[in-house]
Amino acid sequence: MKIAVDAMGGDYGPAPTVEGALQAVQELNIEVVLVGDESQIRDQLLRHGCSDPRLTIRHAAQTVGMHESPSSVARKKRDSSVWMATELVKTGEASAVVSAGNTGASMVAAFFILGVIKGVERPAIAATLPTLTGTAVMLDVGATVDCTAQHIEQFAIMGNEYGKHLFGKPNPRIGLLSIGEEDTKGNDVTREALRLLKASPMNFIGNVEGRDVFNGGADVIVCDGFIGNVALKITEAVAETIKKLLMKDIAGSRLGRLAYLFLAGPLGRLRRRMDYAEFGGAPLLGVNGISIICHGHSSAKAIKNAIRRAKGLAESRLIELIQQDIEESVAQHQQGGRGEPSA
Repeated sequence: MKIAVDAMGGDYGPAPTVEGALQAVQELNIEVVLVGDESQIRDQLLRHGCSDPRLTIRHAAQTVGMHESPSSVARKKRDSSVWMATELVKTGEASAVVSAGNTGASMVAAFFILGVIKGVERPAIAATLPTLTGTAVMLDVGATVDCTAQHIEQFAIMGNEYGKHLFGKPNPRIGLLSIGEEDTKGNDVTREALRLLKASPMNFIGNVEGRDVFNGGADVIVCDGFIGNVALKITEAVAETIKKLLMKDIAGSRLGRLAYLFLAGPLGRLRRRMDYAEFGGAPLLGVNGISIICHGHSSAKAIKNAIRRAKGLAESRLIELIQQDIEESVAQHQQGGRGEPSA
């Protein structure tokens, strides 16, 4: 299997991306195409003394900055690393694309080059979150900000298949993020989404509140991209703040430093569970191919794990299964007299 990696994406340039790709090649026994500035990529490979033939380079003359408008990719930067890496998936030269670069640029490239799955109106980014009982998936966390109830229903369908793959469960528990557990809570879109999800054959458990996201009661949590992105960013900030406050208190007293000797193991395990590098990246579900979007701060470990996730999804027939589920959902709408979801 071959994975295309945008080597120029991310906040730290090609260094962590190349290192992560090298680790993935060695640990996962796959091939990786590093797409980007050939001279910079070769410099990084030389720094690691790498001559592994499973790592190849595809030169891209342009890069997309983290603060550039995503629309500029389609209009002006079709020779950029993220665009060319995505094209490798379209042509079948790669099974998936991984990028830690501009999130909007990754989505635009996937949307225009790969297209959406038939029957899917909007794509969704599916982020993995730690919970008291393991992990959960939240979607959308930023791909589609303005959603209809039908979009959220489709997010649930896609998240259901992704949850089956990720958790190995035939019927993942799906919750709708709202401001209360009662059916009457939420805005018009949320209440209509609740009605649609209740009528679906999925294992829908109803509304879940923000405080329930991390308790493990739901395997898949759906919401619009605006709420999901805010929730994700707050989660990351709270985890980082807790870590800093804790280390500040430990370092601030002799007793704290002594206690750390006994707490180092549990704290290390907690840090690993909260570390986005352990999850690697989030798939953009709903496009006709595997596209993994990584955090801009991704380390080599995060890139390696993102490639691992891309490999697993490519092997799982996820796209085909989502297509099948969406088609069944459309048929259910038509048989129920509600009509096909609007485009």
